[in-house]
Amino acid sequence: TDIMADVLLACAPHAVDTPHKGKQRRAKLDFNVLNDARLRVRKLAEKAGIDFKYKKSGYPHFYYIDDKVKGREYAVFELTGRRVRQVLDYATSSDLSALQRGKSQNTTIATPKGVVKGALVNVDDQTYQLLIPVSKAALVATWLRDLSDGYTSFKLDGEKDFSEKRLPGPFVVEQVKKPKIGKGSRPSVQGKAVSEDKPYFIGISSEVEKEPLPPFEWKDVEGELKRTALYEVHKSSGGRMVPFAGWEMPVQYSGIYDEHLATRQAAGLFDVSHMGVYEVRGAEAASFLDTICANDVGGLLPGESLYSQFLTPEADVIDDTLVYRRAWDKFLVVVNASNDDKDRTWFESVRDGKVKIDNARPWARAYGYQAEIRNLRNPQAGPDMRVDIALQGPKSRDILLAMGVDSYTRARILKLKRTELCDAVVGKFDLIVSRTGYTGEKMAFELFVHPERAVDFWNAVLKAGEPFGVKPIGLGARDSLRTEAGLPLYGHEMGLGSAPSTSDVALRSGLGERDLGVAEGGFGSYVKPYKPWFIGRDAYVAREQERKGVVVRFRFDEPRVRMAHNGDPVVNGNGERIGWVTSCAIDGERFLTGQAYLDLKYTAVDTPIGIHQGGVMDRPATPAKVVSRFPKL
Repeated sequence: TDIMADVLLACAPHAVDTPHKGKQRRAKLDFNVLNDARLRVRKLAEKAGIDFKYKKSGYPHFYYIDDKVKGREYAVFELTGRRVRQVLDYATSSDLSALQRGKSQNTTIATPKGVVKGALVNVDDQTYQLLIPVSKAALVATWLRDLSDGYTSFKLDGEKDFSEKRLPGPFVVEQVKKPKIGKGSRPSVQGKAVSEDKPYFIGISSEVEKEPLPPFEWKDVEGELKRTALYEVHKSSGGRMVPFAGWEMPVQYSGIYDEHLATRQAAGLFDVSHMGVYEVRGAEAASFLDTICANDVGGLLPGESLYSQFLTPEADVIDDTLVYRRAWDKFLVVVNASNDDKDRTWFESVRDGKVKIDNARPWARAYGYQAEIRNLRNPQAGPDMRVDIALQGPKSRDILLAMGVDSYTRARILKLKRTELCDAVVGKFDLIVSRTGYTGEKMAFELFVHPERAVDFWNAVLKAGEPFGVKPIGLGARDSLRTEAGLPLYGHEMGLGSAPSTSDVALRSGLGERDLGVAEGGFGSYVKPYKPWFIGRDAYVAREQERKGVVVRFRFDEPRVRMAHNGDPVVNGNGERIGWVTSCAIDGERFLTGQAYLDLKYTAVDTPIGIHQGGVMDRPATPAKVVSRFPKL
């Protein structure tokens, strides 16, 4: 009973925000308390007696901090797991990016019982060997194994740890007889044991001071409007062309409402080939992407994708993105057309150590700085070039299969779940097929094709989809579809420009005039503070403690009311300003629906609100209600 009480009293609870299950409760336990409890339980069990011989200790089922480790001078542990490289980024003090395959380096590991010197060997992408003095081997092995489980505190001083931080486990820590390179029990090692340029590792010193890197600065430069490969196709199909994010794009064909319904009832074909498409590849790709992305990119399996954001050290949103894992060492990163040049410059500046990425250590360099970044819309990518064309709606998969696929490809496409992807040849087109989109449709695809084949592919989809009711869709319906679905648009629901252009609205609502962050935009569950470090992590956590509002979806009570626009004031029943509109569009039932940033007190479903379209306050507010954040489409 005393043992259980000691363990329970030592637990430090915290919550993890998940996209589908909301807040989930977890707890952390101090390493010394945990291992003292293990030894006491073992002693208690031995007192009870037993009538047969048993193995008292043995990893992975039973291991103890006082285990006798075999070896002369050094013990060798093999660490394996698909994310072991990232584990070592956080758990050791050395620069993993400088450790090439087949080489070794000095390192240290900070434990609650002191810092231990050792050496690391890079065997392959998912295998490292760790050499530790025999006298400290059981301590280090137990520490790493407990960290692998995800419930052990990072605090080395015994202080309760209420943070979400955990290593990207599980991983295996198993003793082996000798290292796989070099001679004897210890290979020749090189490099500094402690990298002063790492942004974070367990036990990192705060005493280091170096010259800070400059902050990232970006200024958009207006140039001539660009055109996608489909420009002439849009014009010949009756598309009305308008400037958008530096491109000439179709805003509509047959009409916004008609195109909206076509997507919801059959299928819509979208030209999104103006969006940025990048490949990040190499053994360091996951480490680098988990530096610049707030979501857990390294947790993806090949064939999976996720939504994320790029944050500044202050947790301001640079852009939001979709990241697709094509292989263990190959990722596709798709960014907004309006931020394409900015994002590319940010990626490369972070990788090359040219800009500040951490306010506490303003000289720090990113994990994974050896990653290769390629622009797949650049002709230099050759046969690997890709642009994005989206096919969305309940009939989209039927259309894709009707274009002609072999039995194997058909089975693969039918098997795809939401957010999954595969490579496929469809109708003689070499594609990356991803079951993702920006409309809220359950059945939806993004199809990445070589730009030289984009026109032929577009026409082939329309031809195969004609019996199913497919239509080309312009920017107008694209916006109404994403607004109805509760999806964010950079500059509206988050990011630069998402605060009202007139600060009076923000200040009078009491919500401030800072641009909206990820959590303010309603997508905080896609930020993973359990990651030990990423750009903007600490600022994001601090910002969450003082957040006053969140973006909600609303719907006007009556049809045929005036359109609301970004920045229009939102009021409560007493006429007090409680927020502002971020987006508004027509929905599938001809009502106007939209999104608005509101004070947290007014965000419950069915809360009545009023909206002053056009910002005119001397007229009665138009009544509306808060509706569910994501509709059932």
